[in-house]
Amino acid sequence: MEVIVAGMSLIGTLVGTFTGVTVSANLTNYRIEQLEKKVAEHNKVVERTYKLEGQMLEVQHDIRDMKNL
Repeated sequence: MEVIVAGMSLIGTLVGTFTGVTVSANLTNYRIEQLEKKVAEHNKVVERTYKLEGQMLEVQHDIRDMKNL
C-alpha cells in the first residue's frame, strides 16, 4: 500500500514538474517572439530615418545651391 502511495506521489510530482516546465518554456518563447516583432519594427523605423536623413542632406544642398545662384 505504501509503495502504491509513493508511486502515485512520484507520478504526480513528475507530471506537475513537466507541466510547469512546459508552460514556462511556452511563455518564454511567446515573449521572445513578441520582442522579436518589436525589434523588427524598430529596425524598420531606423532604416526609414536613415534614408530620410540622407534625403534631407540632399535637399539642404539643393537649397544652398539655389541660394548661391
